This record gives sequence, C-alpha cells and structure tokens, in this order.
Amino acid sequence: MFNEYQYFFYRYMMALMSGHTMEKLQGEELERQQRDFKGYDKGLVRLNPGRWLFPVDYTKFADNLYKFKFRTSDVVVMTWPKAGTTWTQEIVWTMRNNPNLDHPLAKMGVNDRSPFMEFDMLLGSKKLTPLEDNASFMDTFRKQCPGKDPKDGLTLQMSEAAPDPRTIKTHLPFSLHTPDLLDTAKVVYVARSPKDVVVSYYHHSRLILCHDFNGSLDQFTQYFFDDDLVFGPYWLHMKEAWEKRDHPNMHFIFYEDVKTNNMVELQKLNKFLNTNLTEEQLSGARGDEEFVNLGETFFNENVLKNDGGFFRKGEVGDGKQRLSPEQQAKIDQWTHQHTKDFGASFRYTC
Repeated sequence: MFNEYQYFFYRYMMALMSGHTMEKLQGEELERQQRDFKGYDKGLVRLNPGRWLFPVDYTKFADNLYKFKFRTSDVVVMTWPKAGTTWTQEIVWTMRNNPNLDHPLAKMGVNDRSPFMEFDMLLGSKKLTPLEDNASFMDTFRKQCPGKDPKDGLTLQMSEAAPDPRTIKTHLPFSLHTPDLLDTAKVVYVARSPKDVVVSYYHHSRLILCHDFNGSLDQFTQYFFDDDLVFGPYWLHMKEAWEKRDHPNMHFIFYEDVKTNNMVELQKLNKFLNTNLTEEQLSGARGDEEFVNLGETFFNENVLKNDGGFFRKGEVGDGKQRLSPEQQAKIDQWTHQHTKDFGASFRYTC
C-alpha cells in the first residue's frame, strides 16, 4: 500500500484518465496560498492543460470522478462556485421529485438529497473534523453504501449509490468529467456575473474552513484574475459549457435571469426536464434561496465558522456595491478579454 505521499508521487508520474497532468504547488506560490488560505494546509495541485487548481486530495479521487457512471435519468447541476448552485439544486430536485411539496425527504438537507460528488476532496484539511468521526453521517453512509470503504470517497460513493432520479451537484468543468456525460445525462449549467461571483466566493471562502481565507477582498479579486482560486479558471470553466449550449441535453442558464424573470426561466427548465408541471407547481418549486436546508453532509460541526451564515442575499448586482470602481473596471477589461469569441448572445460581454 502507498502512503499519502508515495501515492501522490505515483500519480504525479502518470497522466490522469482525463489526459491532464498534475503538478504539486511548491515554493513561493504554495507559501502564498497557504498564508492566505489556511485551509490548504495539505497542499494544492495544478492540472494542465487548463491550469485547474484543486486541494491535493483531488488526486485520490480524480480518475473515479472522471469515470463516474452517469445514468440517463440523471440531471447534473454544474456551476462555478457561488453561481446559484444550491438554489438550482433545490429547484431541480423539487421539480423532479416533489412537485406537490409533499415528499417526505424534502425535510432533509439538499446536499443529502442531491449529492455534491467531489466534496470529499475539500474535506482533507487538518482544520476539519473528519466526516468519519460524525456517527450520524457514517450511519447514513453504511446504509447507502454497504461494504464500501470510506477511503474511496464518502460523498463520491453516496453519489453513485443515490436512487433514481439523481440530481447531482458538481463544480468540476466538463473536461474533468467523462466525455459521454452529455450523451448520457442532462446538464443544467448556471452562469453568474463575475462581479457578483467574486464577492460571494470571497465571503464563502472566509466562512468555510476548508478554504479559510484570511486576506482582503482586493487580494481575493487578484487571485480571481490570476486563475489562482480553487475550481478556477472561471472563464475556461464557463467557456467549456457555453460551447456545448446547443446540445439537446444541455440547458445553459444565467443566474440573473432566474432571479429577475423567475417564472419564464422555470418554464424553460420545465420543458428541458420534461417535468410537465403546472404554473402552480412551478411557483412552489422555486422556493427561497435564503432558506435552503443544506443538511448534515455540509454542516459537519467544523466545516463552517461560527461568525456567519452560508447564504448571503444572492442579489443581482451585489458586486457593484462591494467592489471599488478600479476593481470593477479591471473586471470589465478582463471580461472583454476572455469573451471576445463568446458571441452576442452571451450575457457578460463588455
């Protein structure tokens, strides 16, 4: 058996099944990340091509995530972090499973009903109490995954074992999923304005101990520009999805449209999912973003700090209230640089 460091070295010498190669961050780059993000105490890896950045524990699960067996009945909610993921999970799950708002499992947290498939890789920080020490969670795992080894990924295996119809959450880009994802399952991709995303991800990263960011908004914004945030790069993530927007199993939506023109967007989603809900049922399914129950998977006792809530207001344009004029101008320039070939129908071109 390999120990953790031998395992990483072994994996470092080989390409991932996705075709990417891994490089462990070292030297000044790692020191800077670990100074500002206290949750990255075990290190980070960079994947190329793409410069994708992940906690080092991604190496344990990368190939199993890539070859995850999606089903034709699956709906995958794919986003960059803080783009309206959890609210969309709740909407999609409710439309598919609870149109009359009477499903007994609706009282469970959304991440217990709609698993976050790569969440295991975010839970390796020494700052966190391991999920294996959560008796209630482990009891659920053993019931759902009898005979399975927790070391092979708790949330990954629970995603595999979830009953049909599965609604699965991921922040991984298309290039790190199996190439036949869209030919097998439906994908709902949610995009959100970079100005709002960076402010929301900043607050999220300060709150969540697996990131535990200790710097300023200005510093965080620079990490965003430099593609040095976990799950980055932002624009490449979105571009991979945007290029697939015309696939019949792909539904690309803008968070701002869902917030400001809710029923119209829900009708489009209703058609895409073939759920055939009435207007009254759609009205019930849209829920309230601020009151989504995340569940015990997320609210492990040491995952969140005690000085804030997971959800902020989710307002459209919040970034303009928080960012300086200089930061906004820089984001506009950065957006223009990266969206030149996205076409006129793309919402965030400058």
